[in-house]
Order: sequence, then structure tokens, then C-alpha cells
Amino acid sequence: MLPLISQIGSMTKGLAVRDITHNENTMESNSNKPKNTSKRVGGSRRAILRGLGIVLPPLLTIVVLIWAWNTIENYVLRPIESGVQHAIVWSIPDKTFSDLPKGAIANSTGKGEGFLFQGTEYVSGPTGRRYLPDYVKKLVDDQSDYSLPPTSAKAYWDRYVQLKYMPRWQVVPIFICVFTIVLYFLGRLFTLGMGRWFVKGFDHAILSIPVVNKVYGSVKQVTDFAFSEREIEFNRVVAIQYPREGIWSLGFVTGDSMREIAEATGEQMLSVLMPTSPMPMTGFTVTVKKSEAIDLNLTVDEAIQFVVSCGVVVPSQQRVDTLTANPNSSIEAPAAILPPNINDDFPEPTSP
Repeated sequence: MLPLISQIGSMTKGLAVRDITHNENTMESNSNKPKNTSKRVGGSRRAILRGLGIVLPPLLTIVVLIWAWNTIENYVLRPIESGVQHAIVWSIPDKTFSDLPKGAIANSTGKGEGFLFQGTEYVSGPTGRRYLPDYVKKLVDDQSDYSLPPTSAKAYWDRYVQLKYMPRWQVVPIFICVFTIVLYFLGRLFTLGMGRWFVKGFDHAILSIPVVNKVYGSVKQVTDFAFSEREIEFNRVVAIQYPREGIWSLGFVTGDSMREIAEATGEQMLSVLMPTSPMPMTGFTVTVKKSEAIDLNLTVDEAIQFVVSCGVVVPSQQRVDTLTANPNSSIEAPAAILPPNINDDFPEPTSP
């Protein structure tokens, strides 16, 4: 399904402009007596729709990427960053004091205003109960334009360690590189025998927990489908009569269906994905006889354009001006695929 989604995203912008232009030409040809007011209103509306068709695809792409990054940052980067920061703070001697250390020289204004110790000037913290180096306070205050200042000397020290040893412009690139490497090795590890066995055991243990198994099972299906290397390949486009005779629906052949169904019918079967308009990444799958499907002279991209545009965009080789019967054609309409009790839903009309 991922190739289908990427193809849809790449064609959305072109389809939007193409469909609007097609509708514009149709409206102009059908309007024998246009009015100036209607033209102005219609022109403004078409201009707005063209603008939406141009702006929405890149805008939605940016929104999705920002959402993905915020999720990774909040639930992966920040916890790791906090843990590393605590480790650095623990390994570096704390340079805050709760009282005047031995050998310190108090300022002339009094002990509460700070002191000089080993050549470093110390100032009182926000609470007045601890002292911290003056250079620590200045650095933190200078870089806290968009955040609240720390409320204690210990918080000042922690923030200083983060700014000094873990600047954001270094943390983010390093995190991306490490995160990518970890994902690579995890993927290689869990594709081997022992790793695959571990994943299956973990999945079985989680799925045996009530309530949790419902959420985990649904998420597991989505992630397996989205990130699986086995992509759905649409090898050809077909038309079948569905949901009743006389209604032709477009579908993508995805495979040869199941062996037992073919044995029961005595004929080769096809698995067909029936996309829905105007969002063909959703749909349903039907299994039909090969003889009940008509192969169409369409590429997958052309079929997707047809579905996304709700039938407005028709490939040039499939356009017809007038419908004429071809007596030499060897193509016969296959039998319709009828849902159960179709005649109950569509009763025969009765004469008055």
C-alpha cells in the first residue's frame, strides 16, 4: 500500500489543477448566456481552489513531518537527553554552596550578596539559600529568552551543564545519527533466527495481557503494514461488474488469491483491490474468477488518477466522443458479481 500512497501524494497537486481546469472548460462551454456577476464569482472561486490545490500538498507534508519529529523528540530524545544530563551533572563536582566556604572572602556589601572563592565570584541564588558561580548565572540568564529562568541555584547549575556540555545544535545531529544506527542494528538483529524468536515471544506475552492486547494488536498491524518490505504490487488494472450487473468497477489485481477457492471453483482466481474515490488508499478486496475480469489498457498511475478525480480525468487512449458498437470486438462482458439477496434490494417495478 505504501507505493499507492506515495503515488497519490505525488499526483495530488497536478490532479487538483487539472480537475479545476477541466471543470472550468465544461462550465464555459455549457453557459450560453453568462452574466458578469456569475463570472466574477466563479473566477474568484476557481482561483481560490487553484490556490488550495497548490498550497495543500506541501503544507500537509510539512505538518506530518513536524508531527513525527515532535513525537520522536518528546518520547525519545528528551528522556535520553535528560538521562545524559543527569549523568554529566553527577560526574562533575557541584560548585554551588549552601554556606560561606573556608577561605572565601565575602563581598563588602555583606555575605548575602556573595563572595569570592578561589578566584571565582559567587552570587546568591534565586531562593537566597545557596550560592553559585557568577558565570553560571550569567550564561543561563543570557540564553533563557524564551523560557522561564530557573528557580533555584541547583536548577541554575543543571541548566548550565546542559548549555555548556549539551548544546542543542550538537545534540540533535548526534541523536539522529545514533538513532538511525540503532534502528539499523535492531533491524538486522531481529531478522535473524534468535532475534525473530525473541520478537515473537515478546508479541505473544503482550497479546496475552487483557486490554493491552487490543491496543498493541492494532498498533502492531498498522506498523507491520506500513514498514513491511513486502509491498503490494499492482501488476494490472481490471474492470469487474460489481455490486450488480451493469455497474462496472475499477480494480487492481494484487495476486492469484487462495488455492482452496480456485480448487472449489475449478478456475483460476484473482485477488482484486477495489479502491474508493476520492481516497484510493482505502477500499476492499474481492476474489473473482479470471474470466469475470476484463483487462484494461491502463497503467496503475492512470487508474489512480481516474479514481482520485472521481472519473473526471480519463486517459487519452480511453476517451470516447460517441459510443459505437464494435461488431469485430472479441471482448465479451463477463458475468456480474452479485452480492447475496441482490434481488431483494432491487425489486422488479410493478405496473400501476
